[in-house]
This record gives sequence, structure tokens and C-alpha cells, in this order.
Amino acid sequence: MVLPASDKGLSAAQAAQALRDDGPNELPDAHKRGPLDIMRDMLTDPMFALLLAAGVLYLVLGDLQEGLVLFGLVLVVLALTLYQEGKTERAIESLRDLTSPRALVLRDGAALRIAGREVVCGDVLMLAEGDRVPADAVLIQGTGVQVDESLLTGEPVPVDKVAATPDPNATMAVPASALFSGTLLVRGQGMARVTATGRHSEIGRIGQALGGLTSETSPLKQQMARLVKVLAGVALGASLFLLVAYGLMRGDWLTALLAAIALAMALLPQEFTVVLTVIPALGAWRLSRQNVLTRRIAAIETLGATSVLCADKTGTLTENRMTVAELYVPQPVTGGTKRKFSEQAANLAIDYGTTNELHECFHTLVEYSILASVTDPFDPMEKAFHRLGQHFLQDTEHLHRDWTLMQTYGLTPELRAMSHVWRATHGADHVVAAKGAPEAIVDLCHLDGATQESIARAAEAMAVRGLRVLGVARARFQGQDWPTIEHDFDFEFIGLLGLADPLRAEIPQAVTEAHNAGIRVVMITGDYPATALAIAAQAGLRHGPQGLLTGDELTHLTDAELQRRMASVRICARIAPTQKLRIVQALKAAGEVVAMTGDGVNDAPALKAAHVGVAMGGRGTDVAREAASIVLLDDNFASIVGAVRLGRRIFDNLRKSMSYILAVHVPIAGMALLPVLLGWPTVLFPLHIAFLELVIDPACSMVFENEPAEKEVMQRPPRDVQQALFGGMALGLALLQGLGALAVVLVATVWGASQLSEGDARALAFAVLVFTNLALIFSSRSRAGDFWASLRVPNRTLWLVVVAALGLLALALYVPWLARLFLFEPLPLAWLAGAAALGLASVLWFELLKGIKHRMAKP
Repeated sequence: MVLPASDKGLSAAQAAQALRDDGPNELPDAHKRGPLDIMRDMLTDPMFALLLAAGVLYLVLGDLQEGLVLFGLVLVVLALTLYQEGKTERAIESLRDLTSPRALVLRDGAALRIAGREVVCGDVLMLAEGDRVPADAVLIQGTGVQVDESLLTGEPVPVDKVAATPDPNATMAVPASALFSGTLLVRGQGMARVTATGRHSEIGRIGQALGGLTSETSPLKQQMARLVKVLAGVALGASLFLLVAYGLMRGDWLTALLAAIALAMALLPQEFTVVLTVIPALGAWRLSRQNVLTRRIAAIETLGATSVLCADKTGTLTENRMTVAELYVPQPVTGGTKRKFSEQAANLAIDYGTTNELHECFHTLVEYSILASVTDPFDPMEKAFHRLGQHFLQDTEHLHRDWTLMQTYGLTPELRAMSHVWRATHGADHVVAAKGAPEAIVDLCHLDGATQESIARAAEAMAVRGLRVLGVARARFQGQDWPTIEHDFDFEFIGLLGLADPLRAEIPQAVTEAHNAGIRVVMITGDYPATALAIAAQAGLRHGPQGLLTGDELTHLTDAELQRRMASVRICARIAPTQKLRIVQALKAAGEVVAMTGDGVNDAPALKAAHVGVAMGGRGTDVAREAASIVLLDDNFASIVGAVRLGRRIFDNLRKSMSYILAVHVPIAGMALLPVLLGWPTVLFPLHIAFLELVIDPACSMVFENEPAEKEVMQRPPRDVQQALFGGMALGLALLQGLGALAVVLVATVWGASQLSEGDARALAFAVLVFTNLALIFSSRSRAGDFWASLRVPNRTLWLVVVAALGLLALALYVPWLARLFLFEPLPLAWLAGAAALGLASVLWFELLKGIKHRMAKP
């Protein structure tokens, strides 16, 4: 049965039962990876293959115990990988849930925004221009609804839809009222009842799947892929060289093969690909917990490099909680053939708390502001007009719930006003109500110059107080042959309404934080320049004489002139959505990294063109959300600044992790290669390197992913977006740090060989290597800071890894059967303390170098 327009939707209990019965409103996701997929991917991982090869080789040599231990380590590595990859997949899955189309539904008579996957049969959808239909439905109420069905039909022309007539015998929607999942409202608004979800929808039946998160090859991944290929080539070449050299020098080719496998394990930087997956994915999950949804994970790289933040005023800087705060009605002068207005006018500051009375001269203004709005409004301004009427006109003849809407004229770039034509319950004439920008309404009314100036002064006075100003006009029309344009009506000016939208409390601090981070904030609004300037002053937006740009000025600027102007602009007022694209392009041409906010259909090109498009999750259209890289779930500017902070943290932690990975592989590879070439006893076998990997793997991903942001993360300018994450100076310093650690381990090996037995010397070298590994973790945590200060920075995962590493080292050194497997002899405690001191010494020289460099960099 088709629901009538007055239906209040399902109850929460009915919706929950329908969700259990029919399942979520989604199609099977081919990209979801389970444990078996992760295990299958692991079998192709070179490090995993080398571990298996070493285990098989030990079994061939008859060393059952060591072979079984290596296979045991394979299981441990598998468990760690499953945990790590599973955590990443859960994070991506939560993001995938959030990226399903959002839906506004009626539940228990109240509007509720939910994930599209939670929509069920029987739900009543509230749809507006720019929304994507989340499920098959039948339109039960609508105004000028047009739908783009090209997803299903391939036809680019939008299809008109009309509301279905309630029919208790109807079992399905007729084509003119049928809406299909995945299609897009390009015009109008309405209510629809869901008839099919998920695989039962039309799109489900023809086997098409809606896109979720798409995997993209970002510049960072491309850069790391090139580095990994180079290092893998080095590992292969060095391993073959060691195999041949060892075999020729000692004639033991099986041991030579083990040594070559150990060197390949030491040199292979497979952790790079791990951190490039784990840290950004978990970072995106952290962003979602701060009400920032990352639709394209590659955008996280760019967040920290943002140099210009272009933000909407309404709802982003302000609370989007509109209230009519002031009314203005000019007083007409009678006489003559042409209507004129005197300088005297009635002004009223609205106080909802003290009275329910409104002077008669304002009744018509409030009446026609409501008639120019939709009956059941989504827009905060229209809601404010309805609240005003309900408060002051409840028992008057000025509210017309029984009138019928006959025709609508929407906003256009040429005329920033909209009109509704109503059929009254009495009289032959139709009533026309218009509202919009004051200059547009004045233009519709064809007023003389003096009257226009008088109204402009009144609008300016309201705007200076930070109010958003709208004008209202009325007309009458006979017949059904509606004019093509609104100018053909004979409009009469009624008055102005000033709407207050309070600034969000956290905005001044967020703007200050952005300025301190070297990020220029540009406010973009369709409001009066005076309103924009008032809000900018409250927000703390600093601007000079050339800091304001209006839409009219922008229209007359060439692209080159606009680029020069945008260098000093901080406030853009009276900007049409279509002009945002030119602003973005001008900023990009000047070399800026641009983040742009938007919520409407017309904002999509600018969002797509910006380096980071930021869509509004609450009031934004699906078109805007799909064009954007980032979605603000709370529509709050402070969340963007928080996202920039987290983006910088993620970039820093990626760099720290990369530095650690490269640095720690240098001493391990060196100790796998140099003793063999120098004719010393072999120090590291595959078992030793597999042990070290148990420390390196969680350290490079989980430890650094949990690392908090640097204190000065929002006190430094944005990084150059072309700057490589890991190259040049960073690469050189990591290699230098690793060579320093290798030198310390070599010194310990020589010292131990001169004082201890071979087993003790190997145990000493290995212990120094473990302590050096841990010291490198601590050293890599801070970009420029004090090594000792970093110990006070909380990171629970770090200490779990340290405790686990030291516990495993103690077991390997002092449990007899494990010590025999590692070819160790029990190391005296004094020598163990010496190993710890040497491990610490391996990074202290580098910390001293970092401190000197940091002091020299300070102004």
C-alpha cells in the first residue's frame, strides 16, 4: 500500500525488525578481505617465503629442532600479520560503512539521518536536490522532482517524477512515481516510501554494484614502490654475491645458502608496504572518530600540506541555527500613480522570550516569508520563518495551511530569488510570494532609485550587525498561463528579515590555530559583504584593505587578475556556487595547496578541482560528498583544522617509521654480510633475523601509528606538497644513523670475540643488536626533540613492544634449549648490562647531532 504524505514513517522497533528480516541495504562487496585472503597474500610475501625456505633447508640438513622453531616463527609472523591486517581491514570497513549514501528518513515522526545501509522497506525518505536515492521507492509527495536515471538507462536527460495517488490496491509504483536506488535528484524535493532494498532493488537485480572506497595508487605509494624495487635489487645482488663468496671461500654451499637467505631477510624492506597500508588506514579511522570521513585515503597525504582553507560561512563557521532576529517594513506614501516609500520605517528586534505579540505592520512580511518557503522545510532559514509564524501568528488569518501550491520558480545564477504561486481558498486570483537577496527582490519590484537606496541602507544596517538579510515581495496573478520568468509578475516590496546565525564557539581558536600553522583561511559566503565582515571579525579572520572580494568584482576579473587578487583576499562575499571553481583554480595557479568546503550540487566542480575537497555530511548533498575527498560529519570548521593536525601527524609518523625501517636494516644486513667476508664466525642466521623481525614489524607499524603528534606540529608552515616523504636528507640521515649503529655492533663483536667464547660473543653481538633496535625506535620517535624527553611521551604500544622484546631476549639467552637453538651461551649479566649501554650509545651521537641541527634551525 502506498503511504499518504502525512505518514510518520516507521517506528524504531519496526525498522530494527525489518533490518533483521531483509538484511542491510547493500550489495555484496567484492573488495572485502577476510583471513583467508590475508593468508593467501602472505604466501606471496618475499619475507614469508624466505622464512619457509630457511625452515625447509634446516630440515634437509637434519636440524629438526631449528627447522621446527623456524616454522613456529612462521606461525607467529602469520598471527601478527593477521592481527595487524585485520585491524586495518576493520578500520577500512568502518570507513566503507560511513561512505554508503546517507539517508534522511522519518522514524517515529521525526527526521533522522542514517547510513544508507540501514534503510529498510517501508521507510519514508525525505529527499532534496542533489541527494542520491538510497533504495527503490515510490514518490508520495514532491515539488518539481526531476531524477537522473542514467545509471540505469544510460539516458542523460533527467526524468520528471510526480507523486503517486494513494491507492490501497496498489502493489507497485507507476513509472512516473518510481524512484530507483542509485539515481540522483537533480531538481526539487519530496518524500518517498521505500519498496525494495539491497539485492532486491532494481540495481541489485541487474548486478551493478555501487562503489565504495576505491584503492588508489598515490604518489607516496609510487615513490615507495620505486624505493622497494631498488632495495630488493640490492638484496638480491648482495645475497647472490654472498652465496658465491661463502661457497668459494669455505666450500660449504648449504651453509652459504643459509647465509644468503639471512642476508636477503636482513635487506628486504617489506615493512615499507606494511606501514603505507596500516598507518594511513588507521589514520583515516582516527579521523572518522573526530567526525571527519576520509573517502579517499590518498587525501591524507595532502591534508598536512594544505596552505589555503576555503570555508563556507553558514553551517561551517556558524551553527546553521537560523533565527529571525530583526524585521524591517518601509512605510508607503499614498497618492500618485506610482508607489513610493518614505524614509520612516518600522524596525523590530525579535525577542521570542518576552512576548507572543507582533505589531500588525509586520504580519504581512512574516506571512509572505512563509508562503515563499516550502511547507515542510529542510533549509534552516525557511525553518526560522515557520518558527516565527508559529510563535507570533498562530491565531491569525495569516497562516494558510489549506492553500495549494501551484507553481515554483527556483533560484538561478541570474536572479538570487525564488517564488511560489498559491491558489487561495477564496478569490479568483493566485497569490505569488517571493523571497531572496534584497537587491534581487528590489529588482523584481521595479522600484525607483531613491527607494532602492533607502532599502539598501536598511539592509546594510542589518548586515553590519552580522545578520543575514533577505527581502520579501508579493504579487497577484490571474489564470493558469504562468509567466516564463518572475520579472513578468507585478511584485510589491514588503520588507526585510534579518536572520542571526551564531558563530560556533570553537571557531576563533580554530582560526588562530590555522594561522599559527601557516594556513590562510578564506571565508566564502553568499551573504552581504557587511555580514561577512562582521562574522569574519568575530571569527578572528585577519584581513587588509584588499581582503574582501565580492561576486560582482570577481565577474569582471580575468583569470590572471583573479590570481593576483586572491593573494590578499580573506573574505569572499556574494559569491555564487559556480564562482567557487574560479577561486580554486586561481589559488592552485598561484601554487597554493587548496582545501575547499561545499555542500551543494553546484559546489561539486570546485570540490573536485581542489587538492582536498571537503563536503558537508549533515547538510551536504550526495553529489558534493561524492566529489569530495573528505566529508565533515558535523559540518564544523574546527573539524577541518583537527583533520589538518592529524594529517600532519600521520605524515610525520610515516616518515619516522620509514627512517626507523631503513636505519634498523643497516646493522642487521651488515652483521649478516661483514663477518662472512672478514672470515669471522657467522653471527646472524635466519633464526636470529626472524627474531628481530618480531620486534621490527609491530614497531614500524603499530608503535609509530600510535605515536602522538609533535608539540610544534601546528606551529610550522605547511610542507611542500612536492617534497618526497622519504628521500634526500631524510634518506641520508637514516643511512647515517644505521651505519652508526652498525659500527657499535661491530665494536661489540670484536670486543666479545677477544674476551669471550664464540657462543658468548655471538650472544653479546645479538644482545647489542636488540638493544640498538630498541634505541632506534626511541630515537626515531622525535623529529628534532630530546631523546630523554621522548621517554615521557605516552605510547602504550611502544612499551608493550619493548617489554616483549626484552622478555624474548632473556628467554633466548638464558633458557638452555633456546640458547642452544640460537647458538648462544649464557651471557654474564655484566656483559648484558654492557650490551644495553652500547645499544644506548649507538644513538646518543645522533641525538646530539639532531639537537645541534634543531638549535641552528631556530630563528
